[in-house]
Amino acid sequence: MALQASDNRSSFGEFFKVWLKIGCINFGGPAGQIAMMHRIAVDEKKWIDEPRFLHALNFCMLLPGPEAQKLATYIGWLLHGIRGGLAAGILFVLPGAFVMLGLSLLYALGRGISAVDGALFGIKAAVLVIVVEALIRIGKRALKTSVLLWLAAAAFIGIFFLELPFPLIVGAAALIGFAVARTAPERLGLASRVETTARSADGRWRQFAVATAIGLIAWWAPIVLAVVTLGPRHVLVSIGTFFSKLAVVSFGGAYALLAYMAQEAVETHGWMTATEMVDGLGLAETTPGPLILVTQFVGFLAAFRDAAPFSPVAAGVIGAALTTWVTFTPAMLLIFAGAPFIEDLRGNRRLSGALAAITAAVVGVILNLTVWFALHVLFGHVEEMHWGLLRWFAFDPLALDLKATALAAIAAILAFGLHRGLIEVVVVMAVLGIAAQFAF
Repeated sequence: MALQASDNRSSFGEFFKVWLKIGCINFGGPAGQIAMMHRIAVDEKKWIDEPRFLHALNFCMLLPGPEAQKLATYIGWLLHGIRGGLAAGILFVLPGAFVMLGLSLLYALGRGISAVDGALFGIKAAVLVIVVEALIRIGKRALKTSVLLWLAAAAFIGIFFLELPFPLIVGAAALIGFAVARTAPERLGLASRVETTARSADGRWRQFAVATAIGLIAWWAPIVLAVVTLGPRHVLVSIGTFFSKLAVVSFGGAYALLAYMAQEAVETHGWMTATEMVDGLGLAETTPGPLILVTQFVGFLAAFRDAAPFSPVAAGVIGAALTTWVTFTPAMLLIFAGAPFIEDLRGNRRLSGALAAITAAVVGVILNLTVWFALHVLFGHVEEMHWGLLRWFAFDPLALDLKATALAAIAAILAFGLHRGLIEVVVVMAVLGIAAQFAF
């Protein structure tokens, strides 16, 4: 049973229509999506008040998964219980997932067409600038103290030079933040005062148990089916297990995850190239829905290229659907299981410390991603080198791609100088990329 959020709750039919509309127009990444939900749910519809919205957002940020989709699910649960949470969470993602599937098909089948290749070339330049912008934005918000700055630096060194896995970095940061918050919360930018909490909802342990059981079954059922029908070594099983693991460590959003995905999808599994990873993020930037839908692109290409016993297109569609399922189902499971306990988490200093430390580490991971993207976009050949435990990337400075550099400079002017929106930057750069393809 959901908590009573407001006397201004609409009918479920109206609620459904509103979330379908939100799902179709929620461009702009997490910040823009959260702002849109605030305007609709708090200011226009007055479904919930400001304090509850902000507290719900803080709760969602403590959990792995896309913050905006978790927030949509939680608001839906507050207003209409389980069916409301399911409707809001699914509708927030579904339109963008269909668009991303169409773009993935176009990408796989349209390579070699000059206009398509030119558009992708221009989008790469836009993606580089967008990632730099995300690094600056998140860094300003997260690195409020010297301890947080050092955590970000350590995370960058760990993932860029030592190849430490992303889950290990997230876990270590969380433990450090949890410990520091206990004795010196101000060193993490936290207030020392502990906020009192309201009494939690009755029957919360029962809902936790039911939601966890049903959620785990729903989450893993497609993977088990793939194991039984196709065998444990099939690519769909690898996709399901990999993105399930990714879902539970997905703090920091798609920008942070891309570094981990690149490490695994490109280097370990060989599903795609580094350039294709950049292309995927560029396509995801043009769709509504969470930016983490870029995972669907990876799942599509992985299955498309290892299709047996299906056709490539059928395998790609199944791989995309499976990736989307295991990416977003865990996030909804966490909301339904944890929502009854939300009041207990208000002002929890140690959890806030863990979140602050994780966010700082994510800045270091995004810096790694920025360097990785810049090297692969701007230089013709980048080679990974190793010396003992150290890893670095070697490149020839004379191999600088002048066309890519010029397009990246134009994208930077649009984003930083003229303050144009993400979609506009991507579209303009795609057009310029097509023009450059035919002009040179």
